Amino acid sequence: MGKRPLLVIALIVLILFVAWLRHPGQEKAVSRTALILGTLVEITAYGEDQDLLDAAVTGAFAEMQRLEKQLSSYLPDSEISRLNLSPDPIELSGETRALISRGEEIARLSDGAFEMGLGGVKALWQIESEQPHIPTDAELQPAVSGLGPGDIVIQGSLIGRRSPEVLVDLGGIAKGYAADRALEVLKEAGVTSATINAGGDIAMLGSHNGKPWRIGIQHPRHQDQILLTLEVTDQAVVTSGDYERFFERDGVRYHHIFDPASGRPARLCQSVTILAGDAESADALATAVFVMGPETGLALIEGLPDVEGLIVTADGQLLKSAGLPWRD
Repeated sequence: MGKRPLLVIALIVLILFVAWLRHPGQEKAVSRTALILGTLVEITAYGEDQDLLDAAVTGAFAEMQRLEKQLSSYLPDSEISRLNLSPDPIELSGETRALISRGEEIARLSDGAFEMGLGGVKALWQIESEQPHIPTDAELQPAVSGLGPGDIVIQGSLIGRRSPEVLVDLGGIAKGYAADRALEVLKEAGVTSATINAGGDIAMLGSHNGKPWRIGIQHPRHQDQILLTLEVTDQAVVTSGDYERFFERDGVRYHHIFDPASGRPARLCQSVTILAGDAESADALATAVFVMGPETGLALIEGLPDVEGLIVTADGQLLKSAGLPWRD
């Protein structure tokens, strides 16, 4: 009988050792933030190898910073700034040309509601400055006169502008693209579970603990309230809202999502959330649908494969696409 307890103990130790081999460590998380492309970016990666996660997150931030230097219209040496300063078409990198080309596709798809030539309009409003300005119609007219699909001219490796008044600003698509690229860096490093939140552009890799990510959608008028929760795996969720960057004057809210037809803030929605397979598409479509308005915008969403959406109308109604994976 003296040997049996020892045998039992030995078996227990062996079982625990095998279990440890199968689960060598608890899941860890590495999370960091940085200011990139004018917004706070948070990257969180999950896994068991701390060193791998650290290196992967560092690489993902480096990729987003590389793209900021290339795509930001606020940096004087970026490709976009060079384009805006040149009276003639110039040669840009294949990456930038491809991104502009995809943006132009969404511009055509949305009948011009998505617009990459709004730099001049944004400069007039100065929404994010300490002294925002409400432009007159006379001030806005030159800035919007040349806008519309085709105002950014693509000629092989050359990119130009239809008129000098068209100032390219990729703010409606660059954040999403940068988030997608950062996610690819994480994947290539061996990360299988991660989230990237670039100022409301959320890209998700895999799932979390075998379950979908749960993303709460904020009420556009009550910051402490959640409208509904989305359950998402390997997708992106992007929200455009009139509560993100705005100022109020004489009881009127002026926000940063401009209608290219008028150069003034679009008024048909409070917020639009798009769920898509990539953050780049979701980013551009959220802006487009916000400008298009509820009925036309929802029709666009329903007509696109693998795209779902939630629209909060100007009077606070909720419109959901048929396949939106939501719960209360």
